[in-house]
Amino acid sequence: MNQAQMMAQVRKMQAEMQRAQEELAETVVSGSAGGGAVSLEMTCDYRVKAVKLAKEVIDPEDAETLEDLIVIAVNDAVAKAQETSNRRMSGLTGGLRIPGMM
Repeated sequence: MNQAQMMAQVRKMQAEMQRAQEELAETVVSGSAGGGAVSLEMTCDYRVKAVKLAKEVIDPEDAETLEDLIVIAVNDAVAKAQETSNRRMSGLTGGLRIPGMM
């Protein structure tokens, strides 16, 4: 493979990775806690789009429980976003773990 062919492959891979990142920015995953009492939607570039709280978890006397449920729901969504992102990017990189890309 000559240098021109290698550079063409690099440009193609860069374009595919850019397209994948744009797709991930539009891909929404859901996280939940407390049997769905707290749920949220997050894109795979980690932007929270929506948070939903069941009325029964809104107790002014017990803010700590609600706070804990929100943390659990966010972490659930982050894990799903990472899994989705890793799956999508590994298809482009052939399983290589490129720093900053996964």
